[in-house]
Amino acid sequence: MEIFFEQLINGFTIGSFYALVALGYSMVYGVMKLINFAHGDLFTFGSYIGYTILVWGSGRMTQIFGIWGGMA
Repeated sequence: MEIFFEQLINGFTIGSFYALVALGYSMVYGVMKLINFAHGDLFTFGSYIGYTILVWGSGRMTQIFGIWGGMA
């Protein structure tokens, strides 16, 4: 039962990231009336950089900056 709740939280987390990307797409399309496919690339690049800093960083501040940089 513990695994079920853990996977449920993981699903909500991943789903919130998908919703964030979809919200960005819809906002850009609503304002510009143009689909910007580079929007998803920026999310992917930011997540990759944040994850890389989080894994390779040794100190707590490095991890905080990695998370902060990934969200930017």
